[in-house]
Amino acid sequence: MEKLITFAVPCYNSAEYMDHCIGTLLTAGEEAEIILVDDGSTKDNTPEICDSYAERYPNIVKVIHQENGGHGEGVNQGIRNATGFFYKVVDSDDWLDVDCLKGVMDKLRELKKINLDMFVCNYVYEHVADGTQYTMHYRGVFPEETVCTWDDIKGFKISQCLLMHSVIYRTGLLRECKVVLPKHTFYVDNIFVYQPLPYVKSIYYSDTDLYRYFIGRDDQSVNEKIMASRIDQQLRVTKIMIESHRIADVYAVSKKLGKYMRKYITMMMTISNIFCEICEFEDKDQKREDLWKYMKEYDIKTYNYVKHKSIFSLANIQNYVGRKTAIGFYRIARKIYKFN
Repeated sequence: MEKLITFAVPCYNSAEYMDHCIGTLLTAGEEAEIILVDDGSTKDNTPEICDSYAERYPNIVKVIHQENGGHGEGVNQGIRNATGFFYKVVDSDDWLDVDCLKGVMDKLRELKKINLDMFVCNYVYEHVADGTQYTMHYRGVFPEETVCTWDDIKGFKISQCLLMHSVIYRTGLLRECKVVLPKHTFYVDNIFVYQPLPYVKSIYYSDTDLYRYFIGRDDQSVNEKIMASRIDQQLRVTKIMIESHRIADVYAVSKKLGKYMRKYITMMMTISNIFCEICEFEDKDQKREDLWKYMKEYDIKTYNYVKHKSIFSLANIQNYVGRKTAIGFYRIARKIYKFN
């Protein structure tokens, strides 16, 4: 039987916090399917916790135990096995607001009838260190509470990129565009949200704070020191995104979507440049040069824009002053938005 929505929850040694996450998802009732993907957990009782939920909620919870493949393979397994019409990834240390979820389920039930491709809502940074919150919304970008297309949107502000936290995709669309995330790679959520965009023909934005993004732990993948140590994975993700679409082709079909995707790639190039500078690898300059060469060879038009015309062009200049200035702006933004 087809469910209304599948929630995929990749779990890796998540025993400390996964109960809270799953508890919020269960409030969606039997219209929802929850796929818990145990990604080879060995340090705690995550596998047993997953199995206990499947035993208690056999009509809702499905468990997949796999050899460790990383977060991306957890998402892939969810897509392969989902029976929900819609698909949402929820990280095991995050959660959904249960009151907002009720309203979203009501709206998804209605929008299923028109085969909606993408549902967008807000997400909230929940900062563990100081107990503060910051809400990322899309007011002024999408028309609110109505079905729209890319032609109906307005410009995204610098901080308003769509992330995995903010989107619910139609499961069939994800399968149609054949999104498959690389194994053993962090930051693949960028691929997940970016690659399907040109396939999206219908969008609905609800100004509701559904997703709660738990951030600030020292061991999180978005911690600055950890990101610097994993620069090769950041570069890999950026290259996959570059090769997934030639933005000029997207622009020819939809100027507004093309502009947004160009902005997203610009952001990814900027982050990659910054962390190439922050990291301590001896070959970091070569890594940076290789990334620029890759973009230039694959998509020269986007390369020229990002390098010379974008708002982040200073950050993407390959000289000492530009790189140090970029790091300064990045750290100011981090203090304001506390995104890692």
